[in-house]
Amino acid sequence: MFTFQHGTFLWLLLLIPVIIFLYLRFLRWRKQRIQYIGNPRLVPGLIKGKVAGRGTTKLVLVAAALSCSIIGLANLQMGRDTERISRKGVDVMFALDVSKSMLAKDISPDRLSRAKLLIQTMIDKMNGDRTGLILFAGRAYLQSPLTVDYNNTKMMLSTAGPDVVPTQGTVLGDAIEMADQALSQDNNRAKVVVLLSDGEDHDEKAAEMAKEAVKRGIIIHTIGIGSVAGAPIFDPETGRNKIDQQGNEVISKLNETELKSIASAGKGTYRLLNNNNREADALLEAISKMEAKQSDMVIFAQYKSYFQYFLLITVVLLLVDGLIPAAGKSVKTQKITTDTLKEA
Repeated sequence: MFTFQHGTFLWLLLLIPVIIFLYLRFLRWRKQRIQYIGNPRLVPGLIKGKVAGRGTTKLVLVAAALSCSIIGLANLQMGRDTERISRKGVDVMFALDVSKSMLAKDISPDRLSRAKLLIQTMIDKMNGDRTGLILFAGRAYLQSPLTVDYNNTKMMLSTAGPDVVPTQGTVLGDAIEMADQALSQDNNRAKVVVLLSDGEDHDEKAAEMAKEAVKRGIIIHTIGIGSVAGAPIFDPETGRNKIDQQGNEVISKLNETELKSIASAGKGTYRLLNNNNREADALLEAISKMEAKQSDMVIFAQYKSYFQYFLLITVVLLLVDGLIPAAGKSVKTQKITTDTLKEA
């Protein structure tokens, strides 16, 4: 199977038709200029070193060299050896609340940052489990499908924030439903949802969705982020705390009742986030007690790269282009008289 290690470089191939278009425009412009001098069939013969088709040949060589260099940068690869491996673990889907209430600072530095740090801490301690990431506020979005590429999940996690979702709110039920759909695609794995939220908005269908997920073998753990006393919501757009229509600061409070209800319906546990390492270890211990089932995966263990061949072709093409002298730009020294042009 062929693939490109750095496929984004292939967009540079769009430069080739642009260069060809500009060259054709140049030829048209040159033809018009020659017509001002005299007979178009006579004037080219008066140009020093003029060889028909040489310019087009040099263009083809440069375009081909540029194409090969771009393909070389993209690094064409082929899976040389394949192997079937078995991984034994649990599928863990993280559902992270990124609503603006998660910017409250009743837990340092703020609720969202601490929730993201907890997820990262758990991922760093995992081995063999597949992870995925769902972000939710007014709607739920699958940010990262299940994968054993932990770096990919952490990369998606690093960009999570209120600005990545267009609708604000807290739809716990939608997040659970999306996690259910993502996890139910593989019935041969033990499945867990770790939902992190302040649970501020009451979602009546959340507990019902948790019960439905349990029927498909999914366990739901909830993590409460924030404090019952609450805190103002910092608005990065205005640079100050959010206020209501009466001009009072909006106070966001942790809704433990909602999160405990979801955990109970989901046959999981509820924990209040205080210490990241402690909560991460507790969750991982609960996950480790689940029956970790094996699933076979076919992967390309080794890839052979072909970039060097394309770079070699690039060098050869440029050398050939360099050996072809450019056409002279000046006309022969003899004077082009009116009589000469008339004779032509």
